[in-house]
Amino acid sequence: MAEPEFTATGVRIGRLLRSLTRAGEVRIEGGRLELLTSYGSEIDSAPLKDVRAGKAWFAPGDRALADVDGRRYLLKLGADRDAAASAPRLSGDGGPSATRRFLEAVHRARGRRT
Repeated sequence: MAEPEFTATGVRIGRLLRSLTRAGEVRIEGGRLELLTSYGSEIDSAPLKDVRAGKAWFAPGDRALADVDGRRYLLKLGADRDAAASAPRLSGDGGPSATRRFLEAVHRARGRRT
């Protein structure tokens, strides 16, 4: 089984003003974005060609917006310890934030498939 291109756990996933999970998972694997609950149940998923992701201009730096096949989600990607430990680090740098790594993974995967 192939390693996911991006994974983050402990993600708060919300839709509009409603919180769907406080400890969910965001995964990019095999050309798809998956939003999962803390129990592994699927909230939503779509091929990356149907996903738009960007920085939430109205929210603090650890949040991103994901438009998944027309449905908008607010993702709070805090400091994911597991992913941060495996990310390459520069001297004196704690590594890229989970939000930035998520956005880069979406853009990288979309560019490869379009």
